[in-house]
Amino acid sequence: MSENVERSTLDLRYEGHRLRDDAGEARLLASIAERGIEEPLQGVDTDEGRFLLDGFKRYRCCSKLGIDCVPYASLGQQEVAGIVCLMRSGKDKTLTILEQARFVVDLLTIHGMTLVEVAQTLRRSKAWVSMRRGLLEEMSPAIQELLLAGAFPVYCWMYTLRPFRRMNSISADQIERFVQSLAGKRLSVREIELLAQACFRGPASLREAIENGKFGWSLEQMKNVPEDRAGCSDFERVLLKDLQILRKYMRRVMTKCADGRLSSRSFFALSLPTTSREAATA
Repeated sequence: MSENVERSTLDLRYEGHRLRDDAGEARLLASIAERGIEEPLQGVDTDEGRFLLDGFKRYRCCSKLGIDCVPYASLGQQEVAGIVCLMRSGKDKTLTILEQARFVVDLLTIHGMTLVEVAQTLRRSKAWVSMRRGLLEEMSPAIQELLLAGAFPVYCWMYTLRPFRRMNSISADQIERFVQSLAGKRLSVREIELLAQACFRGPASLREAIENGKFGWSLEQMKNVPEDRAGCSDFERVLLKDLQILRKYMRRVMTKCADGRLSSRSFFALSLPTTSREAATA
């Protein structure tokens, strides 16, 4: 059951737990301006105040549009109950893995729950809870802030940068500087992957250029570097494969040509090149 409340009465302390999406928020702003708020904001009504848990994009849109009263639905009177309700809600309320991790860590630390209690309450496995707790432990507060602010893709952190953390030659500070250098630059996932390879596996000149913000120059250098260690282009690698196949069959043919079982006149006639056979029969 929802009610209309003053927007100013909502406490935004959990705003940093939710991932920002500027493009999605811009579309939502246009929708609210045209049709109003179609879905109530959600939070918990505690003794300390009314804490907003879901609907921060709608809140910011209302602030820009000058809407002072917003529809609001309470998820309970305790923070834990509200967080659990939000995390167990349907697909339309699905949280990203990073948002899940922030709430899981809050339940484990601020609210004093054990890993087993969190798993049972959320109806998840202990491994599910442990994985999200470990995810945040791998990030510095600065990286967490940039990811949740939407300044750097969470996907790139998960699948491009995390593997580099396992390399002894690469420190957490280097990865943090890389993220800070690229944050907010609106680079594609592919471009970030190329720059990461250049920064952590390429020469020092590329690493320095990336840290100094010379992304265009670095990407151009990466495009000119072949992917394999032999230093060959795509066309050259294809030709090398063809030559390897040719070499294999040449060795096979040369070996068989010395075999004494080759004795029939028909074989020798057929094995001659076409022009030679034509000349022999002319």
